[in-house]
Order: sequence, then structure tokens, then C-alpha cells
Amino acid sequence: MKVITTLTRMWLTRSTQPFIFQNEYDNQLPFAECDGLGLYVHIPFCRRLCSFCPYCKEVYKEETCSRYIDDLIQEIHMVGSQITGKKQVTSLYFGGGTPALAANRIGEIIGAVREHFEIKEGIGLELHPENVTEETLRTLKKAGVTKISIGIQSFQDKFLSVLGRNDIDPAQIANVLRAVSFETVSMDFIFALPGQTFQDLKSDIDMAFQNGANHIAIYPFIDFTFTASQVPPMKKREKRALLDAITRYCQTQGYVRDSIWTFSSKKGAKYSSMTRDNFLGFGCSATTLLKDQFKINTFSVTEYGRRLGSQELPTSLTIRFTRRQRMIYYLFWTAYSTQVDPADFERFFGVPLKKMYGLEFWLAKKLGLAKKEQGVYHMTLKGAFYYHYYENYYTLSYIDQMWGLMRKEAFPKGMKL
Repeated sequence: MKVITTLTRMWLTRSTQPFIFQNEYDNQLPFAECDGLGLYVHIPFCRRLCSFCPYCKEVYKEETCSRYIDDLIQEIHMVGSQITGKKQVTSLYFGGGTPALAANRIGEIIGAVREHFEIKEGIGLELHPENVTEETLRTLKKAGVTKISIGIQSFQDKFLSVLGRNDIDPAQIANVLRAVSFETVSMDFIFALPGQTFQDLKSDIDMAFQNGANHIAIYPFIDFTFTASQVPPMKKREKRALLDAITRYCQTQGYVRDSIWTFSSKKGAKYSSMTRDNFLGFGCSATTLLKDQFKINTFSVTEYGRRLGSQELPTSLTIRFTRRQRMIYYLFWTAYSTQVDPADFERFFGVPLKKMYGLEFWLAKKLGLAKKEQGVYHMTLKGAFYYHYYENYYTLSYIDQMWGLMRKEAFPKGMKL
């Protein structure tokens, strides 16, 4: 696994240099000139901690959460006040954890963001199914939230019990969503659970669209080493057959595939905080991606507050990209949308894609992973599967190691990947 990602990195960066993260950061973040800038806010509190979830989280306590929101707003102002006027951004997304546990303060956070940023494409927020109540949704909508994503994982008891989740009543969710409408209602499902069949996943997708969703996300189950999950991963051949079958089904239903893992039933219904050229992250574990660097905040709620109390940014680790490293990062996450536009690449880097990675894209076409239409590369079904497959290697070789370390140390001395 590590060998595959290492060889891929060396080939695509034309260098043996690893990804080097250091315990340093810029006080002044160079985001003023970044185009396509997105915003992300992390709220790491949950009523219960799901064993399969790898994200930064801790058990909700009202006092701790309230203090954390105060610190979060301070971080937003510290970063936002580095520029004069308001910076136009694509969107704002809240993740967690369970952001709706702080529903009564989401409006306050959005207000702080709007003091420094102009949001063009809307505001999204993740919800646990238990949070889908009229009172909570009305509070969020009044605060300015326009898109919601509900972490269903599965409507079926046999999978919910494996994941340690309570049963879900789709009719109750549908009633609430009829009472309080949003521009996008996305429902998340876990793909490649043990024993999961095409009919299982089809049933979940049909139920989602029949009960208020206009967008779905089918995320692959990844067995992170630091989680307590006992769920065994699905074998490669089964996974590919399942992914191909469900993709073809969604296409026959007229659903639009707007990323590797997402489909929508309504034009313009999108929910993704990942497909951004640049973004700023606020809160514990939040990441920031800029033209020449990537940084990640501490995972410790306590140390996060201490840093901000000292008027310092809560950055834990930063990587200064080489040019080629930034290019492959760009291509990896742009490909998540299932297409790569050479014109966009050239605008971002000032050099033709063909000059930098012409061989790789030629091979992708020859191997049936991509096709080129009207100057834009589009993933095939085969390409989408292998993106899924490689993403698992990438996650376990890089993200798993980084998050595993940062869960133990608030501010590591550094790491090489």
C-alpha cells in the first residue's frame, strides 16, 4: 500500500522528495488573490461517537461547545481581518462532528464570516438523522443555511446495527423536509459494507429520493487504523461490480453524476466542500489549501482554545508544496468531479496540462480510464472505480497516518509522508 503511493508520488512529482509537514505556519495567510476560494467550519461535538467515523470529534458538553464557538469566531475574525473589504468566496460548509448541536449559534458564526467574506453559492451543513426536526431546521434556515446533508449511512436495520446506529424512520424525515425546504437536501450513504448488494444500495437510493432528497452521496467504507470499527472491508471484485451497477442504475434514472460519489435528481442540487481550488478552514482539524501551501489545525479542543487565547493561529502542521506536488494535489481533487479541464489547469498554474502530464493523460485514455470530449477529460466507469480504489490507498497511506498522529499530539514536531 505504502509502496504504491510512494512510487506514484515519485513518478508524478518527478522527484524522490516526500511530502514534508512542519510545525510552522504563516501568521498572514496569502488568500487575498486566490480565486475559487471556499470556506469550511468544523464543529467536533457529537452526542455519541460512532466507531466507524474517523473525523475529529468528542462527546458533546454544552459548556465546552459554547467556549469552542467563542474561539471559533475569534479565529474567523483573526483570518478574515487580514484583508481589507470583503473577499468573494464560493461557499461555506459546516462539518463535524454534529454541527446542529450548536444550531442556536450557527447564525452567529455565519454573521462573523459575512463580516469578511461574500458567499456566492450558498451555505451547507451536515446533520445527524436525530437532528432532522422542524425546530432545528427552522433555526438553521433562519441563520442562512441553504443546503443540508443528512448522514443516513443506510436505511436498513441490518447495516445500521453493524454501524452502531439507531433505526431511521424515512417517513418522519420526509414530513420534516416537506415542512422546511432547502435548496439542496443531500443524504449520505456508506458504500461497500460487508454483504451489501446492489438491491440493498438501490433500495437506499430510491428511499432517499422518495423521502425528500434531491442529492445523494455514496462514500466508500474505509477501514482507518485508529478507529474502533470492526467492519471488514469489501473485496475489490465485489466493490467494482457494486459500484458499476449502482452507477449505471443512477444514470438510467436520469440522475446527474456531479462527482465520483454523488448524484443529483435536480439540476443545480449540489453538495460538496471538496471540489475547490483553494479553501480556508476554521476550527479543530480544519484544513486550509492555498496556492503554495496546505495546513491543518490542531485536533485538540483545549489546545485550539489556548492558541487563540494567545492571539495565535491554531495551526499544527504545514506543508510548503513544490510546484509538482501542488499540481498532483490539484489534479487528484479536481478529478473527484469526474472531469479535468486543461484550460482550468493552465489558468491556475500558467502552464499547459499537456506539457506537464501529457503522457499520463494519454495513458489514461489508452487504458480506458478517461475519454476526451470537447477538450475536457471525463472519467469512464472504469476510471471512476480505479479512482475509488486508489483513493483507499491514498487515504490509508497519508490521511490515516496524519490523523492518527494528530489525535495523539496537539502539535507534532513534523512528519514525512
